Amino acid sequence: MTRAHTEDTNLSRDFRLLWTASAADSLGTQTSGVVLPLLLLAAGHSATVAGAVVSVSLLAGLLAGPFAAVLADRGGRRTVMTWSALTAGAAMAVVALLAVSARPPLGALLAAVTAERVATSAFAAAAQGCVAALVPPAAYPRAVSRLQAGEQGALVAGPVLGGLLFQAARWLPFLADALTYLVAVLCVRSIRGDLSPGAAREPGRRGVGAVFADLRDGLRFVRGESFLRGVLWWMTGVNGVLAALYYGAVFALERQGAGTAAIGTVLAVSGAAGVVGALLAPRLAARIPAARLAVLVSWAVVLVALGLTAATGPWSYGLLFAVVSLLVPTLAVLLAAQAIAVTPAAFQSRVGTVLNTVSGVAATAAPLAAGALVALAGTTGLALAGAGMMALVAVYASRVVAPGLRAAAARPPGAAASPAGREAAP
Repeated sequence: MTRAHTEDTNLSRDFRLLWTASAADSLGTQTSGVVLPLLLLAAGHSATVAGAVVSVSLLAGLLAGPFAAVLADRGGRRTVMTWSALTAGAAMAVVALLAVSARPPLGALLAAVTAERVATSAFAAAAQGCVAALVPPAAYPRAVSRLQAGEQGALVAGPVLGGLLFQAARWLPFLADALTYLVAVLCVRSIRGDLSPGAAREPGRRGVGAVFADLRDGLRFVRGESFLRGVLWWMTGVNGVLAALYYGAVFALERQGAGTAAIGTVLAVSGAAGVVGALLAPRLAARIPAARLAVLVSWAVVLVALGLTAATGPWSYGLLFAVVSLLVPTLAVLLAAQAIAVTPAAFQSRVGTVLNTVSGVAATAAPLAAGALVALAGTTGLALAGAGMMALVAVYASRVVAPGLRAAAARPPGAAASPAGREAAP
């Protein structure tokens, strides 16, 4: 065993610190993110401006993540995580100060929010490589399950906390977010294990050109590893479809006269189901082969999308999204754990960030696509389109993802693919 790979499969103190840092980061982001549009609206800006601020910051974060992953895989994971969390905390402290004013300047808000989103993306990119450094291969599913459950829990608790704090004072949610980043910094600095990839750097690679070269290496590795290609396209399809269906449900509930409390309940129920699904993943994996689970989950989402065509109220939407949120994180945990297992240490941050960035782009574009489809064909048309797209994803899962899972599972534990000598991508 090397570095912090312990003698058993128990999750270590260092991993618990990593989990706490990740959960604090997620909770703070959800706490402030849900009320940021409210702050902009209260300051007299239009909904279009509020949406543009959120979209610009999210896009900046997506673009920054891969470059942060390169620095992390060069041996700077702890450094990147520390400075990213400090930067994000400072940015949120600025937003909190600006929120004290009745009409904070839009340019300053945009700059601070974008800085926070870029820093948070960099933190997440560096954290991608830490599971393999702190956990033995046999415990990857448990570790990813805990991390996923923490993120899902933040999706439930963050909006509630943000709403309560915003009612007390507009600046409080942003101050709370800033404090969570300090918690993340303390946790990261307290990890004793070596977070570096443990691989020698290629001589002569320096400067900006070397960063782009390393980024291309990460992309080539994903493209050259058939299992990772399968995970990439599955994640992209599922994230895009589900994000569109979520927004379609919000549009439908609003048209049916449901209030924000009802919509919040739907999101809370689905988030709670996501926590359960993430925690159940290792147990299900022990009973159902991951390849079979990939097919079952994918086709189940098709049925749920079809069920949305007949949904008529908050409880029916809540039940259907609870089923999705229970199933999808379960499979996502197993795919992420296997992706860690087949990826060399020196590529962990880049590979994880490539997977998340590409699928994140699909999720970011989903609201626009959902709005256009609802305008053209109504919410029923959106649900049917989502079912059709998900059926294609399910076929892909049957023909590509499931065989890839069987092949990956046949490898010895911890046997990562070699960056050289992989199969040629078609």
